[in-house]
Amino acid sequence: MADSRISEIPVGETHRAHRAIRELRPELTDVDAFVTLVDEKLRPGGYHLVGSFDERVSDDAVAVAGFRIIHSLWGRFMYVDDLVTHPDVRGTGQGRALLDWLRAEARAVGCTQFHLDSGTQRHGAHRFYLSHGMAIRAFHFIQDLDS
Repeated sequence: MADSRISEIPVGETHRAHRAIRELRPELTDVDAFVTLVDEKLRPGGYHLVGSFDERVSDDAVAVAGFRIIHSLWGRFMYVDDLVTHPDVRGTGQGRALLDWLRAEARAVGCTQFHLDSGTQRHGAHRFYLSHGMAIRAFHFIQDLDS
C-alpha cells in the first residue's frame, strides 16, 4: 500500500467515492444523484467523506468511509455511516489503513468512542472489525414507516 494515500474527499470530488460506495450501497446507481445526496443533504448535517486512493488502480477512491462526529449523552463520538473497500483491492490493507485513519481522526477531534453499524449479512466485515479490536455491544433495531 506504499503508493496509496488517505484524504478527505471535498465537495467537487464527491464523484470519486461512487465506485467504491456502490459496493456497500448498490441502490446508488446514478453518480449525479449520489453527489447531490452527499453534497446537498448529508454534508450540511456534518457528514464527512474520506477515501483511500491508489492511482495505480484507479483515479477514484478504492476504499471509502463516510462519518459524522456526534454529541450525545454518551459523550462525543465518531459514527461511521459507511465503510467499504472495493472488491478489486480487498486484502491489500486499504480497509485497515482507512479504519486506522478514522480512529486517529476521532481521537484528534476529541472523541472518546468510535461507533459503526454493519448489516447482519456482512460476515466478512464483522470478522474484519472484530479482528481490529472492535466489539459487538448492541443490536440496532429498525422499523420502516409508511410514507
